[in-house]
Amino acid sequence: MSFEKVREFENQIASFFGSPHAVAVDCCTHGIELCLRQQKVKSITVPKRTYLSIPMLANKLNIDLKWKDESWQNFYYIGETNIIDAAVLWQKNSYIKNTFMCVSFQFKKHLSLGRGGIILTDDEKVSKILRKMSYDGREPNEVPWVKQDIDMVGYHYYMTPETAEMGLQKLPQAIKQPARVWNINEWADLTQMKIFKEQK
Repeated sequence: MSFEKVREFENQIASFFGSPHAVAVDCCTHGIELCLRQQKVKSITVPKRTYLSIPMLANKLNIDLKWKDESWQNFYYIGETNIIDAAVLWQKNSYIKNTFMCVSFQFKKHLSLGRGGIILTDDEKVSKILRKMSYDGREPNEVPWVKQDIDMVGYHYYMTPETAEMGLQKLPQAIKQPARVWNINEWADLTQMKIFKEQK
């Protein structure tokens, strides 16, 4: 199966959300991580009620973690950045200009692929950098990686063609169905968990 399926999936998701560019990744958290790495962010501020993996990025990336009380719906900004955790967002033409919106396709999400995510952006130059980062630093083309002169550190965070193919099959039905409204109380107050108490 060709990685052209991934490009096709990216294009269709970008069209739905109204984003000029999209970079498919293996999960939403990794999409956020790539954006944080690319921007060399030194600290993150996240809501007390969100998914575990987002504040855990602070430890992984050796950056400062700050908490905020925020009753968010559909998405929230990561601190003072233009990076948005939009994991649960499913709304046509909802892309916000000059941002990096990261959407999830985890099995509980509206477009349920078991795993997967996408970064939506209007920055073509950075989208190419993020795509290379997701592909172990290699150019995502037909040239075998052993014949490429890799010039940047990358990560094994790309979406597989099989996942993209599933996404293309499920997308028409996902567009037809109304999206679920998530309640903020579906997420625990992470600051009360032992793992995070020292990071309050």
